[in-house]
Amino acid sequence: MKQQSPIAITGGRLVTADGIAEGVLRLEDGVIAALGAPPKDGDTIVDAGGKLVAPGLVDMGVFAIDKPAFHFGGITRAALMPDQSPPLDYPARVRFAAQSGKPDFWVHPLAGATIALEGESLAEIAMMRDAGARAIATGRGWIADSGVMMRLLQYAAMLDMVVVTHAEDGGLAKNAAATAGEMATRLGLPSAPAQAEALAVARDIALAEVAGARLHLRQVTTRAALELVRAAKARGVSVTAGVTPAHFMLSDLALAEFRTFARLSPPLRSEDDRQAVIAAIGDGTIDVVASGHDPRPPEEKNLPFADAAAGMAGAETLLAMVLTLVRDGVIAMERAFDLVARNPAQLLGVEAGGLAEGYEADIALIDPEAPWVVDARRSEAQAGNTPFDRQPVQGRVTALWKGGVAISL
Repeated sequence: MKQQSPIAITGGRLVTADGIAEGVLRLEDGVIAALGAPPKDGDTIVDAGGKLVAPGLVDMGVFAIDKPAFHFGGITRAALMPDQSPPLDYPARVRFAAQSGKPDFWVHPLAGATIALEGESLAEIAMMRDAGARAIATGRGWIADSGVMMRLLQYAAMLDMVVVTHAEDGGLAKNAAATAGEMATRLGLPSAPAQAEALAVARDIALAEVAGARLHLRQVTTRAALELVRAAKARGVSVTAGVTPAHFMLSDLALAEFRTFARLSPPLRSEDDRQAVIAAIGDGTIDVVASGHDPRPPEEKNLPFADAAAGMAGAETLLAMVLTLVRDGVIAMERAFDLVARNPAQLLGVEAGGLAEGYEADIALIDPEAPWVVDARRSEAQAGNTPFDRQPVQGRVTALWKGGVAISL
């Protein structure tokens, strides 16, 4: 799939790192050729009609590739977690995953940190990097052995690769379906204290600081853990933090009536923690908002709450949920696209996620005010287990290009 002729997108509002500006965006030979320059003879003219012209979203850490769902949400690239069957702990599997979405979607595999993701023996990370892995990930679990984690971080620092961790102390959180507190007690759910996250974050940051490694905490969802990240950044540790929309949109009150679509990992937190996440997005402590896309079939969700699988289908709602932060005045529009495009692209080391000359022509036209209603029954994903089912939202993609080639929505 190759761009056949130059394209000039006119009449739009360009979302750049410096803000929103009116202008023309030219796409040529699959890359961004110019910002602000007038169209040239022979260009195919696309009138954006005042809509946002933004980079395609880069989703940092998904568990399944659902191209229709990603395209609906304006996502043109995704970092695939190693928790596959079989896991991405071997170069050939990584190489296959890296080719799996092309030509209209790019998959960036994350190498499994340990063999079979068991947290014991390091996998062949350098060979997986050469096969196309863009970072290293511990998967859904936490590496409990600090010696193994230290060796992983030292090896990653030598390879200049980011380590993506799931930050929950497994000894505390292993069988938990909820965060310890009033709601878990009322519902009689097995729970773990919120401090399980802070313990894991503190350990991982301490080891990364010693190793001089780059650490990305895939989801940081509690006030205590966010304070640790904030302090680590202040003293120069190379640590970044992510979160999914569920943890800034919902608290553990959403568990009422045992709604298994709200059975997530990490579990939903208290209202105080939810507010802390919003503040951390606003002040820059959180660097990435990802969908956490993990569709689960009905047979894994239509179970008693504690027995249901954790996970949510998030690709279709990622953009709309992040735009709520803009409308609420938490962040500016350009910061929203830092969270969902520019920053994850930088973590993965790809020239995408922004409107800059020479970057891949992964472009979305977005109507930020377009209303729609989330409907799990009509989801484009393999399964529609979204905690936002039936929620009215605003903001959707009206046109999408991957490498300068239009994608049907």
